[in-house]
Amino acid sequence: MSERITHFVDGKPWTGEPGRTGEVFDPATGTVSGHVDLAGTADVDIAVAAAVRAGREWRDASLARRTSVLFAFREIVNARRDELAATITAEHGKVLSDAAGEVQRGLEIIEYACGIPTLLAGGHSENVSTGVDSYTLRQPLGVVAVISPFNFPAMVPLWFVPIAVACGNTVVLKPSEKDPSSAGLLAAWFSEAGLPDGVFNVVHGDKEAVDALLDHRDVKSVSFVGSTPVARYVYERGTAAGKRVQALGGAKNHMVVLPDADLDLAADAAVNAGFGSAGERCMAISVVVAVEPVADALVERIAARIGGLRTGDGRRGCDMGPLVTAAHLARVTSYVEAGAAAGAKAVVDGRDVVADGAAGGYWLGPTLFDHVTPDMSIYTDEIFGPVLSVVRVASYDEALALVNACEYGNGTAIFTNDGGAARRYQHEVEVGMVGVNVPIPVPMAYYSFGGWKSSLFGDTHAHGREGVHFFTRGKVVTSRWLDPSHGGINLGFPTQT
Repeated sequence: MSERITHFVDGKPWTGEPGRTGEVFDPATGTVSGHVDLAGTADVDIAVAAAVRAGREWRDASLARRTSVLFAFREIVNARRDELAATITAEHGKVLSDAAGEVQRGLEIIEYACGIPTLLAGGHSENVSTGVDSYTLRQPLGVVAVISPFNFPAMVPLWFVPIAVACGNTVVLKPSEKDPSSAGLLAAWFSEAGLPDGVFNVVHGDKEAVDALLDHRDVKSVSFVGSTPVARYVYERGTAAGKRVQALGGAKNHMVVLPDADLDLAADAAVNAGFGSAGERCMAISVVVAVEPVADALVERIAARIGGLRTGDGRRGCDMGPLVTAAHLARVTSYVEAGAAAGAKAVVDGRDVVADGAAGGYWLGPTLFDHVTPDMSIYTDEIFGPVLSVVRVASYDEALALVNACEYGNGTAIFTNDGGAARRYQHEVEVGMVGVNVPIPVPMAYYSFGGWKSSLFGDTHAHGREGVHFFTRGKVVTSRWLDPSHGGINLGFPTQT
C-alpha cells in the first residue's frame, strides 16, 4: 500500500478527507510510492486561518525566542540530514551526494536566519532637530506564502521559510506535488524545535492551491521559484491582488571559455555544472560558448569526461540519476530529437544510455551537442535536463553579445586566466549572478540569489539581506519627549538631580 502524504496545518498533519489526490513516483523505478492530497480553496483557507491566528502571538515574540527556535531547528536538520537527503532522492531522483549538498545549502540559510537580531537592527539618529530623535524599525508582513519547485524540494523552501519566520511572519508553503514529502519533514521538525502551532503550515496541491494563495486577502506576500511562464503568471496575479511578490523564473545559463582558459578545468566545470542533478536546476550550465580556436579541444575533453559518468539509481553511488517524471523525460527527449533534426552534432547521445537501475526508471544520459546555433530550440528554450550545447564564436565580443541577447539572465560563468577579461565580463554581462572560473555561481546565504530579465519578476532576490527586507516592512519614527526640567509639560515625574 502506498504512503499517504498530507498537509501540515496548525502544528499537526491534516486529518480531513481530500477531494483530490495525485500520484508520487520513485523516478528510479517508475513505480508509485505515494499519494499526495491536493488542496482545494477551502483547504487553503483553513491553513491561512491557522497562520493568521498564530501570527497574533508570533509577531510579538521576542528575538531571543525566535532565535532559540531557529537554533533548535538547525540542530534537528543537521542531525537528520541523511533522512532528508534520502527522502529527496526517493522522490526527485537526484543522487544522494547531490541531495546531501542541497541539505547543506539549506542549513546555511537556517544558520543565517539565526542571526536575525543583528539583521533586524535599525538605525538611530539623535537630535535630528532640537530634542527630536529619528530611528527605523522593520516589522513583519503577516501571513506569507511560499510556492516551491520540484528540483530542490528542501533547499528552496529553506531559502524563504527560516528568514520569514525569524522576521516574525507566519508561513503557508505549497511545495511541488511531484516530490512533496520533504516539506512535511521540515514542518514536523520545526514543531519539534518549539515553533508554535500555525506559524509554519504546508498545503499540497496544484494550480487550484496556487491561485487560492495568490487571491487570498490575508496572504501579504508570495515567494515563488519555477519556470518563467509560471513566474510571470504568479507575479501578475499576485501583484494585482495587492501582494508583495518575488517570482524567480527560468534560466539559460552560458559558460564562456576564452582561448587562454585552462581547458581541463573548463571541461570538468562544464560536466559538473551541466549534468549534476540531471540538469534539473536553474543554475545548470546549458550552453558552453567556446571562443575559437579552442572548441575542438574543449569538446573532446567534455566528451571524454562524459564517458566516465555512470547514470542510474541515485542510491547506488551513481553520478547522475533519472529525470523526475515520465512526462518530463518525454519533454527533454523531444528536445534531443529536435536538436539532431535541426542539424546540431550529437557528440554524445543520452538516449543510448544503459542505466544502472530499473528498466522502468526515467533514464536519459548526459547529452552533448556541438555546432549549435542560436536559432535552434535546444539553444533558445530552457530544457531543464542533461543536455549541454556548444556554440562556437570567433571573439569575446561575439560571446558577450550572444549572452546579453538571451531573454534569461540568471547565471553565467567565464573561464579565463586573463584578469582584465574577467573583470570586463563581470561589468558588461547582463546577468544577475556571475562566476569567474566558477561554473555555478550560487551566492552564499549572506548574499542574495536572483537573476535579471525574464529570470526574475519583482525587485527583491532570495535570502541574504534582500530576503530580510522582503519579509519586513520599514517604518521610520520621529520622536520628541518633553523634559519637565527644561520647561516642558509637568507630567508629575520627579526632577532628576
